[in-house]
Amino acid sequence: MIDIERLEKVRLVRKPLGQRIIGALLLTVNYRVFADVDIRIENIERIPKDETVIFAMNHTDRYNYWPFQWKLWRKKCFPFTTVWVKGKYYRNALLGKFLDWCNLIPVPSMGYLVEEFYRKRFKRRIEKEEYRVIKDLIDGKQRLSEALKKLTPETAAMLKDDFVEHVRNYHEILMTRVAELSCKALLEKNLNLIIFPEGTRSLKLGEGKTGLAQLALHTEKAVVPVGCNNSDLVYRGHLPFARSGRITYRVGEPLSFNGQLKDYRIREGFKLFSRESQRRYREQFEAVTRIVMDCINRNVDERYRK
Repeated sequence: MIDIERLEKVRLVRKPLGQRIIGALLLTVNYRVFADVDIRIENIERIPKDETVIFAMNHTDRYNYWPFQWKLWRKKCFPFTTVWVKGKYYRNALLGKFLDWCNLIPVPSMGYLVEEFYRKRFKRRIEKEEYRVIKDLIDGKQRLSEALKKLTPETAAMLKDDFVEHVRNYHEILMTRVAELSCKALLEKNLNLIIFPEGTRSLKLGEGKTGLAQLALHTEKAVVPVGCNNSDLVYRGHLPFARSGRITYRVGEPLSFNGQLKDYRIREGFKLFSRESQRRYREQFEAVTRIVMDCINRNVDERYRK
C-alpha cells in the first residue's frame, strides 16, 4: 500500500538510470528493430530547454508517455522527466521497484485508499457497487443516511467509525508528501513533470481534475499542453511492447502565469492539495483546469476529442 513510509522512500534524481536503460535496451530496440514506430512531436520548439515545465497530456493507454519521453531523451537537449502514476500500480512490489527505478511519483487517490483500507479490514476486494456508494459519499454526492441503506451491514458499520473522515485526512497527509516530491522535481532536480489531468485512461478526452492546476499555481511553472494521437493503436495491450505505427504528439502554446494564466495567479502562499486551499481557491483551480483541458482538446485528433 502507498503510505507515508512508502512515499518517504521515493528518491528523485536528475538523470535517472532506469529511464536511460529502458530507453536504450527496451524502447530503442522495440521502436527500431522489432517494430517500425514513427514518433513525431509537432511544435517541439515550444518546449523550453532551459527551464522545467509541467506537461499536461491526454491518457489513451498504459504507455503513451513512453514514446514522448524517449523522443525527448534522444534529442539530448531537454531535461529528464518524472510522471504522476496511480497508486494502484504499486500493489505489485516488483512493479513498484521498477517504477521507483524509473524516477516516477506515486499518487494515491481517495478511491485507491478506500479499496486498500477495505481490503485490509475484510481481507477481500470491495464490490464495485459498494465502492461506488462510498466514493460518492466521500465526494459529497450522497448523504450518509442514504449510503448506509445501500451497503451490507459490515460495510455500513465501517462507515459509522468515521471512515470517510479518516480517508480524507489520511489522503491529505499523503498528498503533502506528493506535493513535496513534485515541487522538488520541478524546482530542485531539474525534472519536467508529466501529468494526466483526467486521472485515468480514456480514449475520449474526459474532464480534468484540479491537481495539475494546483501545482502550477503553487510553483508558477508553465503548463505545456500535449495532445497524444495514435499511441493506443501502437500499444494495444497490457504488455509494454509497441507495434509498428505512427504516434504524433502535438504541443500547444505554453500556458504561463505571465501570459494566459495571469488572471488566476494566487499571490499568497497556500498548502498544496489541502481541503482548505481547495475550498478557498476552487474557482482559480477549476478555471486553470478548463483552460488546460481545452488546449489539450485542440491538439488531439477528432477521435479523441471530448
